[in-house]
Amino acid sequence: MKEAIKYNATPEVEQVIGQWLSWLKNERRYSQHTLDAYGRDLAFFINFYGDKTPVTLDFLQHMEVYDFRRFISYRAARHIEKSSLAREMSAFKNFFKWLDRMKILRNTAVSVLSTPKQPKVLPKSIEADDIQTILQKISVFSKDDWLARRDKAVFLLLYGCGLRISEALSLNYGDITEKSDFLRIKGKGNKERIVPLLPLIVSAVDAYLKAAPYNFKPGKPLFLGARGDRLSPRIIQRLLEKIRLDMGLPDTVTPHALRHSFATHLLAEGTDLRSIQELLGHASLTTTQRYTDVQIETLKREYDKAFD
Repeated sequence: MKEAIKYNATPEVEQVIGQWLSWLKNERRYSQHTLDAYGRDLAFFINFYGDKTPVTLDFLQHMEVYDFRRFISYRAARHIEKSSLAREMSAFKNFFKWLDRMKILRNTAVSVLSTPKQPKVLPKSIEADDIQTILQKISVFSKDDWLARRDKAVFLLLYGCGLRISEALSLNYGDITEKSDFLRIKGKGNKERIVPLLPLIVSAVDAYLKAAPYNFKPGKPLFLGARGDRLSPRIIQRLLEKIRLDMGLPDTVTPHALRHSFATHLLAEGTDLRSIQELLGHASLTTTQRYTDVQIETLKREYDKAFD
């Protein structure tokens, strides 16, 4: 059980923080995982200043650039990753922006701050041959045939449709039928997109449904755990960890890497970036353009091997 987040702040500030988190959940449609991360990141910020005296709204309103930079310097001195520091800054900047929007208080100093530059991280894809082997090894690590069929259907949705694991496991019975050619997905920010369904994926889902020891009902979870509840992402993550270790693959082989592989392999086959952007549900084409860099890196490796 996760430890409750504590803020060294007045009841008034704690109430406002609760309202902010509710807004992120209900208006911005943030996942519980993201809400927990934002809540804990803001706690680092609040508790830094509330070490001796609880933080008040008046204190937050009159913070100067120097005050913000004291916190940033303190966190940087603890040698945390730049990505973690950037996320913490994103949390408190979002909080202050919301305070201004709600006309609770306004602090213009926060807008002066810039987040630390982060090293460019390329998406890690998996070789097509390795993906085939991964699919074959699912049955080796599954206790029952119906669980193996379930897990294979999930893996195929991640790789064959480019879904995030949360998107695949949020599907309900009836979303995919024998006559389905397309799948309607609600992604980040509740943004909806439509992706094509390969017959192979439809068949895999159908095989799982026929083998599962449950009576499925429309609108109820499609992928179930051994106890009949909606399948947890951790089950799929652990399964791929076991297969990865068995195959001697790097730790970059994760369920999300199957989504990256979907995009990388499409690009390699000549699919244009705009189409890949739509299939992945990226809000910005810049995000999708990272896969062009992946292709360049792959070509460099092949070139080096050929002339080594």
